[in-house]
Amino acid sequence: MQDSLFPEETDAAKDGGVHREASFRKPRVRPDVAPHPADAEVTASAATLAPEIRLGTSSWGFPGWAGLVWAETYTTTQLARQGLAAYACHPLLRTVSLDRTFYKPLSTEEYAGLAAQVPEDFRFVVKAPSIVSDAMVRDHGHGMRRNTDFLDPDIAMREFFQPALEGLGSKIGAMVFQLSPLPPSMLSRIPEVLDKLTAMLAALPPLHPIAPDGVVAVEVRNPELVTPELADVLRNAGATYCLGLHAKMPPIDAQLPMLRALWPGPLVARWNLHRLHGAYGYETAKDLYEPFDRLVDPDPDTRDALARVIAATAAAHHPVYVTINNKAEGSAPLSVMALAEALHIRP
Repeated sequence: MQDSLFPEETDAAKDGGVHREASFRKPRVRPDVAPHPADAEVTASAATLAPEIRLGTSSWGFPGWAGLVWAETYTTTQLARQGLAAYACHPLLRTVSLDRTFYKPLSTEEYAGLAAQVPEDFRFVVKAPSIVSDAMVRDHGHGMRRNTDFLDPDIAMREFFQPALEGLGSKIGAMVFQLSPLPPSMLSRIPEVLDKLTAMLAALPPLHPIAPDGVVAVEVRNPELVTPELADVLRNAGATYCLGLHAKMPPIDAQLPMLRALWPGPLVARWNLHRLHGAYGYETAKDLYEPFDRLVDPDPDTRDALARVIAATAAAHHPVYVTINNKAEGSAPLSVMALAEALHIRP
């Protein structure tokens, strides 16, 4: 076990790791959604990144990305249906988080349709549906009730793992179980929650025979769960901790002990919300940041801390999947570009 997540770095690691050629296979793009041509600076920035590093955004259906990702302004409907192929032409966008799977499970055919739109080296970050990752559910208009299917192994397999494996295949990057905030009654019985998590993870088939780059990750929204006991559960299951950059969670530095406990291994990180804006949450952030075409609240401290973890993981040749929400700084594509620059200029 290594004491530090950040070992002594070679010159190549400081420079972003093994460089890759500035050539990017472009998927077929439907004529009514065209990608914005990447400028030379963005292409050069992408070429400096280690091949293990895949950066991307949370979903892609945002008209405000015209001039950043899209050649012109398209409707949300157009982008939702046809924008993924254009998104995947951007040299820095080599992954994307399928957040909509949290709200409704996708079929094998729907996953296969998405996989067909991206090049072979593109990888998806897929969120487990809420039916298995939410501890509480709405009780037909009568408030909230305990979800009896929470972390159910059969449902996790049937509604999430099996269709994703069959539809995405080798293009799976990370399969993420985001455990929504637990109520106080469950936080007082954390060992029981960890037992359920252990049983579910043990029932899942290995990803590597089908998705060699794939990793199972667990993200939490309760700081009380970030414990050595959770690290033990994840390590024993061959899973990892998803670094959740969210106002409900401590900053990166406070979550690093969990990553160190699981080191060496891959990095899965989801930068969801600006660290100072937890008081108003997603909807207010959406109102403040739309149309998501500029960095409204730059957060260089979080960006630089994330760059350190990315560089250390890639230097050890482990997969890196980092996705960023528009609500992190105001524009996810611009956050990705700034993060790539932070990786390039690291001392």
